[in-house]
Amino acid sequence: MSADFVDWPSIAADGFPFPEAVPASQLAGELSAMLISPDPEIRDDYAYTAAARWIREGHLDEVLEALGDTAASRFIHPEVQARTFAPLILCSVVTRGHTVPGLVSKEAVERWYAEFSAWYPAEQDTRGWDDSLGWLHAVAHGADATAAFAKALPDRRTELLELCARRMTATQTDYRYAQLEDARLARALMRILQAPGLKREEATGWLTTVAEALDGGGPGPVPIWAFNTFATLQSLHLHLARGLADEGVPPHAEAVAAHAADLLRLPCYWIA
Repeated sequence: MSADFVDWPSIAADGFPFPEAVPASQLAGELSAMLISPDPEIRDDYAYTAAARWIREGHLDEVLEALGDTAASRFIHPEVQARTFAPLILCSVVTRGHTVPGLVSKEAVERWYAEFSAWYPAEQDTRGWDDSLGWLHAVAHGADATAAFAKALPDRRTELLELCARRMTATQTDYRYAQLEDARLARALMRILQAPGLKREEATGWLTTVAEALDGGGPGPVPIWAFNTFATLQSLHLHLARGLADEGVPPHAEAVAAHAADLLRLPCYWIA
């Protein structure tokens, strides 16, 4: 699609009104192309901002599944910004599909989940911000997607908790959480824990993965991955104590917080 169809600076300046004259299929194609751009203005300020709004408002319903398929295919893309913006689009698509039953098939959501779950704990470029590429935020964007998948695929809730545990304890990283990744993970965990019918052992079981990763730690400097893990546990403990503004405190908050505190005593033995 030619860029002449959409004057992006003008649309952005006007607050992203939907360009009714442009066919949805052409618009989806242009947005998808822009979402892999290394230019953060094109990718984030224009394409993602427009796509998230227009998906939420229902303007792209007829191409919703195609947008999801394109996003899911990018988890193996060679460029990091393409991989890390894919979960944001999936978050919007899955949320819209859950809001309007029948709009997206369960088979499609399961297909996207399979691609996402293979990528999320394995992504090695977890930088939050790059001075040239802008926001990358693999951990935070992936956390948002896990919360969306938890609503659309309630039978995957314990898997999603485990997925977050594997992400926060991933050892192949040289990036120390610096852009509130721990808070975004904590928020996602809270949303998954809010799911009705989740048993106590399911709500706390994923912390066994965290405990096993931390087992055997000794004196000396804290590895980056362990710092990230402790930062996430601290953030989760705060979220469990205060709750989310729109959802409150999950049913098993006290049990999860107690398990998290036990793990936090490893570096902070003075905690009561």
